Amino acid sequence: MKVAFVDSQKQQHGVQPVLQALEDTPAQIAPSTYYAAKTRPASARAVRDEELTVVIERIHADNYDVYGARKIWHELHRQGVPVARCTVERLMRAAGLRGLLRDKSPRTTRPAAETGRPGDLVKRDFTAAGPNQLWVADLTYVRTSVGWVYAAFVLDVYSRMIVGWQVATSLYTDLALDALKMAVWRRQNHGADLGGLVHHSDRGVQYRAIRYSQRLAEAGAVASVGSKGDSYDNAMAEAFNSLYKAELVRNKGPWRGLDDLEMATVEYIDWYNNRRLHGELGHVPPAEHEALHAMTRPVTAPPKTC
Repeated sequence: MKVAFVDSQKQQHGVQPVLQALEDTPAQIAPSTYYAAKTRPASARAVRDEELTVVIERIHADNYDVYGARKIWHELHRQGVPVARCTVERLMRAAGLRGLLRDKSPRTTRPAAETGRPGDLVKRDFTAAGPNQLWVADLTYVRTSVGWVYAAFVLDVYSRMIVGWQVATSLYTDLALDALKMAVWRRQNHGADLGGLVHHSDRGVQYRAIRYSQRLAEAGAVASVGSKGDSYDNAMAEAFNSLYKAELVRNKGPWRGLDDLEMATVEYIDWYNNRRLHGELGHVPPAEHEALHAMTRPVTAPPKTC
């Protein structure tokens, strides 16, 4: 610490004047001690710390500057770099790096009338044994320099993958419906059978609209709706909204308008689905989690023909 202090002052005052000023103080350091420290080769630990810090800084920058020590530690191991988690924590503190903290955001959907409301088929049990068994959907908002922009997302509960999304300047039904259409198209385009899928949302009018219900029915999906005014009934979707607002919106803003937010959302979702590590999935990305599921499913033999 004493050597570092001298180094921080030497450009302005010079080494000798600083050493002289420190004489007869608790920070006193002998000139021979200072110069020996400057000429002494770096220790093996110091060299490794420097190398690891470079890798840690790169991982942090490549992941929206949001990873804390836990995720960086897991990513280092995924890249074949053996290191203790306490070492990662120490080096991140020294480099001034930290994970991103999330704030809670208010809800955006307006409750629809109670007439014909679907039942709650989820009961706060946000688990699934495989993809396309349970989706959750919700809306959020972003302030831009030209007004509010709204975003709708559809999330697969099994893998946390964002299967559908849309951003727009209004909260009309088409915002949520376009996100649903994207989700259905993407999954069916990859050969998925959505028959029996449960689609869960809050009571917002966008999700209770006739056109939205019709698109679910066409795909063979069943609607599920949480109770009035209870955010826990759609907790997983709201948790993603909080993540999106923290990791992208507040972290990379301010935003000029719809176009730049839309492009940034495209890039964020690509990172989120394909590269972001998720602790709930064993610290692998959603796409990798689904790929592992597909690899472990038993292969059904085709029917015999005469």
